[in-house]
Amino acid sequence: MAVQNRIVKVQKRNRALVRFDPGRIRTALLRASASIGGFEQDLAPGVNEGIFHCCGTDERIAEFLADSVVVCLNSDPHHLIANFPPTIEIIQDMVLHTLRSYGFQNTADAYACYRWGRHWLREGAIPSGAFVGNGFSPARWEAALAASRRRGCETVAGLNELVRAGKIKSLVEESLAEYEQSLDEAAAKVLARLQAGDPLRMIWISGPSSSGKTTTTVKLTERLRKHGLRFLMLNLDDYFWSLVEHPTDWINDRNYETPEAMDIQLLNQHLLALLNGETIQKPVYSFKEGRRMAARGVKLEPGQVLLLDCLHGLYPPITEGVPAAMQFRLYIETQTAMYEGDGSGKRLTKFTDVRLLRRMLRDVHHRNHSPLLTILHWHYVRSGELFSIIPLSGLADHAINGGFPFDLPVLKPFFVGPGGYLPRLAEFEPYTGFLDARIRYDRIKRLLDSVEGLAREEALGQGTIPGDAVVREFIGGSTIPIPHNE
Repeated sequence: MAVQNRIVKVQKRNRALVRFDPGRIRTALLRASASIGGFEQDLAPGVNEGIFHCCGTDERIAEFLADSVVVCLNSDPHHLIANFPPTIEIIQDMVLHTLRSYGFQNTADAYACYRWGRHWLREGAIPSGAFVGNGFSPARWEAALAASRRRGCETVAGLNELVRAGKIKSLVEESLAEYEQSLDEAAAKVLARLQAGDPLRMIWISGPSSSGKTTTTVKLTERLRKHGLRFLMLNLDDYFWSLVEHPTDWINDRNYETPEAMDIQLLNQHLLALLNGETIQKPVYSFKEGRRMAARGVKLEPGQVLLLDCLHGLYPPITEGVPAAMQFRLYIETQTAMYEGDGSGKRLTKFTDVRLLRRMLRDVHHRNHSPLLTILHWHYVRSGELFSIIPLSGLADHAINGGFPFDLPVLKPFFVGPGGYLPRLAEFEPYTGFLDARIRYDRIKRLLDSVEGLAREEALGQGTIPGDAVVREFIGGSTIPIPHNE
């Protein structure tokens, strides 16, 4: 449809003014949707189904969304002044605002990841070969789907058949064997680097929230200790700014998910000092007090390797000045590929939903946060991931899949039935503006309803799920130390 547009120019990043072309917005939207399999992946009943009904095709939906961006841009009178037009960044912000406002979450995530990946390319933080686009290449997804197909769980319906037939234990064993093999490969890469003479002094285990970093860190270091490596682990939570420097939003929530939540400058200085053999005065942060309470001397001894388990271990400002030869960077993400239902709709389950379920359990058991608050907070989690974690994943020396097809049947009994943690729909009534949270809630509820779950006793028992499985970080019963759960 025709919309009024009085914006003539756009300011590029070099401040040059060029003609405003709304067609470029439409093209970018189409590309973002195509990268996830089309806008159909974002169809949310009761939210945006009217757009699909009226527009019909992806091209028409992209046109509608692009027109909405133009309308929003024209609402700011400053943009109508010829020499003070909107910048590229403002337009990109408005594209994301429009997508999320209409419930196109997955398209928005793909757009944001691509946007920030291009940012890191321009900054010179990543080479062109490390650019990951929307975060997950078609080749990687095909490989993940092929693995699920071999195990008979390419679809939720197939997974349910395995559970009903009592074949879940063999699925657990196969999946964990592949994970352990990937850990073996990571350890071999570290040892090969050392044997080749690399001055490797720092190992990062990075990845988005609830991907399984802690279990992976313990398992990797166990392998390396057998070869004589000694470690100094640095708790990066101690580098958080005080609570007074974390302003809250209107529901009293704070954004701890961005790298700027930490004192990056001090952390970088301390890393460089440790590598130079100096003793640092590492802060000691009290989460009860919400501030640094003390400091203690820490030194990296000769022959020790600095071990860091951190969301943002790939974030360039943290390791500025540290040679690449001194670092090994491992990236972990939940990448289980599975179609919803019987697969006829060609809609993939969302790997982020598995991590959200995991974090809901962790927060309620160990952070005194209700599952409702975890869902309401998740937009901060995704924003941080799409800026400083996933777009930088191409920098990793090794990637591990921390997602498993048996996660859903294992997690389900903790959310449904008597004592289940899944919030009730009525609990969202005071938060009607949190569309992101409501869409995620509806989606995980439909997903859990469609999954054949284990009994809670079977999930917690050691007979089916080993005590050192990643999912134990979240459901409990882990036989390895989980510091953030203590």
